[in-house]
Amino acid sequence: MKTRLFLILALIIPIAGLTQTVDKNPIQKKDTTKTADQNINLKEVVIKSKRPLIQMEIDKTVVNVASMISSASSNTLEVLEKTPGVTVNANGDISLNGRGGVMVLIDGRPTYMGGSDLASYLKSIPGGNLDKIELMDNPPARYDAAGNAIINIRMKKNRIGGFTGNLSSGYTQGKFARNNNSLNLNYNYKKINVFSNIGYSHEKNYSSDSYNRSFFSPADAPASRVFLNNEQEYKNDGLNTTLGIDYAATPNTTYGIQLGLNKNKKNGYLSSSSDNYSFDTLDSLGRGYTTGGDDKTNLNTNFNFTHRFGKSGKELSADASYLRYRGIGNQSLQNQVFEPGELPFSTNNFIYHIPAVMNIYTVKSDYVHPLKNKAKIEAGFKWSTVKNDNKSDYYRVEDQQQTIDNGRSNHFKYREDFSAAYISTQKAWKQFGIQLGLRAEHTSAEGIQLGNSATAGSSFTKSYTQFFPSVFLNYKLDTVSRNTLAFALTRRINRPNYEVLNPFVFYRDQYSYTSGNPELEPQYQYRYELKYQFKQTLRIGLSYNHFTNVIFRTTNVVDNIFITKPENVSEGYMLLLNTGVSLSPAKWWYSNTDVLLSKMGLDGQAYGEKLNPSTYVARINLLNQFQFGKGWSGELSAYYASRDLNGQTFTAGMYRANAGLQKKILKDKGSIRFNMDDIFHSWKYENRSIALKQAYSYQTSESDTRRFGIAFTYSFGSETFARKSKHRDNSLDEEKGRMQ
Repeated sequence: MKTRLFLILALIIPIAGLTQTVDKNPIQKKDTTKTADQNINLKEVVIKSKRPLIQMEIDKTVVNVASMISSASSNTLEVLEKTPGVTVNANGDISLNGRGGVMVLIDGRPTYMGGSDLASYLKSIPGGNLDKIELMDNPPARYDAAGNAIINIRMKKNRIGGFTGNLSSGYTQGKFARNNNSLNLNYNYKKINVFSNIGYSHEKNYSSDSYNRSFFSPADAPASRVFLNNEQEYKNDGLNTTLGIDYAATPNTTYGIQLGLNKNKKNGYLSSSSDNYSFDTLDSLGRGYTTGGDDKTNLNTNFNFTHRFGKSGKELSADASYLRYRGIGNQSLQNQVFEPGELPFSTNNFIYHIPAVMNIYTVKSDYVHPLKNKAKIEAGFKWSTVKNDNKSDYYRVEDQQQTIDNGRSNHFKYREDFSAAYISTQKAWKQFGIQLGLRAEHTSAEGIQLGNSATAGSSFTKSYTQFFPSVFLNYKLDTVSRNTLAFALTRRINRPNYEVLNPFVFYRDQYSYTSGNPELEPQYQYRYELKYQFKQTLRIGLSYNHFTNVIFRTTNVVDNIFITKPENVSEGYMLLLNTGVSLSPAKWWYSNTDVLLSKMGLDGQAYGEKLNPSTYVARINLLNQFQFGKGWSGELSAYYASRDLNGQTFTAGMYRANAGLQKKILKDKGSIRFNMDDIFHSWKYENRSIALKQAYSYQTSESDTRRFGIAFTYSFGSETFARKSKHRDNSLDEEKGRMQ
C-alpha cells in the first residue's frame, strides 16, 4: 500500500517538460573544395542529444519512440497504448483523442486493415523498429479523407553517411513470457543509401471474460439468465522485414524501392462454461472448447521518385505500391449441453476453414509549386484498387467424419476502385497564415456473395463521389511566435473496413456470434477546432465533431444468443476539450500531462430500441521522466480513463501505472532498460449493456497486462556526414516546416 501511495503522489505532482540538451565538441573547418557527392569523415566529433518524447508541430504531434524507456521491450500496439492521446480498447480498436475510426499509416502508406486484423499486424512489429509516431487530428487535403484522424508510424531509417545500425532485444514476464527483437541497418555511400529493418516477436497471452446475462419477456418480466465464463490462451509469433534502396541519380532527383515481408502466426484455445437458469431454477449446463489459429503472410513493394526543380522550390513526387495480404485460419469447436445432473443430452462438433486473400494496387503523385510572397500551391492525385476474397467453409464432425454444411458456409468477394484528386493553396504573412484545400474522391465497389446448394447468391454495387474541403488559419499573437492561435475546419469520411462487409457469422461461444454487414454506408464527419499553443509548454484545443451515418457496433438478441454486427446509426456528436502541459521545473525532470474532457452522444435506433445514450468522458495521461546522472534515467507514468461508450455498452472507469529505469552503457552507445507495466493490474474492463431488446448484460474482462520487462539496446557503426540534397522517404512524407 505504501508503494502504491508513493507512486500515485509522484504522478500527481505538477507536470513538467523536458529541455533538449545537446553537447557538441568544436568542429574544425574542412576543405570546402570537395564535390557535393563526396563524404566528409568527422572522426573526432561526438554528438550527444536526446529528443524529447513529445514535440508539437504546427500540423501534428510527434512522439519520439526511442525516448520511451519501455519501447524496446514492447510491440507496436503496446507502444501505441502508452502514447498520449491514443486509446486501444479490448477489441483492438484504436482511437485518437476520443475519436475512433482512425486511419493507421506505416511510413505514410495505408495498412488497409482495421480491428483485430490491424491489432495482430501491429503486434508483430517490435517497438525497437519504430522511429516516431505522428498524430494528426486534422490531416490536410494531400492525405486520404478516410478516417476520423490519422496515426502515421515511422520506421527507423538513418540518412547519416557510412555504415550504421542499432539493435534491441527485450523480454517481458507476466503470467506468460514475451520477447521483442529488432535489428536496423543502414549503409550510405555517395549516391546510394541502403536500409533494412528486421524484427521478430513472440507473445503469449490470456484473457478471462465473465458474463452475466438476463433475458426478459415482452412485458419486461424476468424470464431466464445465463452465467458464462470464457478462458482463452494464445501465442503469437511475428516476423517483420524491410529492405530499401534510395539512389540519388542527381542532386535533385532520387529514386527509391522498398520491399517488405510480414508473417504472423497465431494459435490457441478457448474454453467456455455456462450455467443456464429459467427464472431461478438451473435447467442446463454448457461446456465448450475451441482450438484454432491464423497464419498470415503480408507482402509489400513500393517504388518512389522525387525530383526537385533546382532551387526554385518546385517538386514532383510519385509513388507506386503493391500489397498482398494472405491468411489461412482454422477453428475446431466442441460444444456439449448437460442436464443439472451432468448427463449430456446435446453435442455439437464442427470445424471452420477460413482462407482470405487481399490484393491492393496504388499509384500516387504530388506536385508542389511555390509562388511569390510566401505562397504556394500543391496538387496531386491517387488511384487504387482493392480485391478481397474471403472464404469460410463450415464442416460438421460426426464419428470423426467431416461433412460440409453449405447453410453455414460462405464465400464473399469484394472489389473497390478508388480515385482522388486534390488542390491546396497556402499563403503566409508576417503574423497570419491560411491554407485552403479541396479533395475530391470517387469510390465504386462491388460485393458478391457466391451461392451454393443451400444458399442463394447475392451481390451489391455502390458508386459515389464526395468532396472534402479543409480550411486552416494560423495567427501569431506576438512577433516571436511564442503564442499561436489556429482554427481548422475539415470534412472526413470513415469507410467500413473490408472485413466487416462480409456477412459471414463467426462463432465465439454458444451464446455469442459476430457478423459483418454488406449494407454498411460510409460515416461522415465535420470537425471544427480552435487551438492555442504557447511554445512547447501549453496546448489547448476545443473541437466540435458532428457525425452522420455513424458506424456503430450493435447487438441483437435472438433466442438468448447475442449477435453483434456493425450498423449505421442516424447521427452523433462529440465536444472535446484537449489540454496538454509540458514543463521542466528542473534540469533532471521532464513532465507531460494530457487531459481530455468530452461530451458525446448518439441519436438513433437499434433493432426497434431507441438508442440515444450520452456521457461525459475524462482521460488523463501523466508522464514523468527523470535524469539521475551517470547514465541513469527513469520514467513514471499513469493513465486514467473514465466511463466510456463503446458499442451498446458503457465501460467503467479504470487506470494503470507504469514505471521504467534505464542505464546507459558502452560509452552511451548501449543501454539496459527495466520497466513495469500496469503495476497494480488495474487495467480490467467492466461493461454494462444499454438499449438491448429484452436483455441485459454485465461483463468483466482481464488479460496479461501486468508485466516486468528488461531490454538491451546498442547502436554501432562508423558515421560520416554526407553532403547530399535531402529527399523524402517516399512521396507521402511531409516536410516538417509545412503550415497546416
